[in-house]
Amino acid sequence: MTTTTQSAPQAGETCLCREVLRRVDEVFGLKSEAARQHLRNSRIEFLKAIRSLIDERIEHLSRVEQPGTKVTVE
Repeated sequence: MTTTTQSAPQAGETCLCREVLRRVDEVFGLKSEAARQHLRNSRIEFLKAIRSLIDERIEHLSRVEQPGTKVTVE
């Protein structure tokens, strides 16, 4: 009997990365530990990329508009 916890959501959590990995496993039948390790590492990098995009968006939305200055024209 083989048990797999890799694609099982925890406490109702759904993760796009886990779902993709599960689908790849269904299609290709991941038997290679090297392939599994590469996919685990890519999942981490994917999540870091999402975090970076979120951080950039937060920074963009947090910027305070600089008020314009009045210039007297003679």
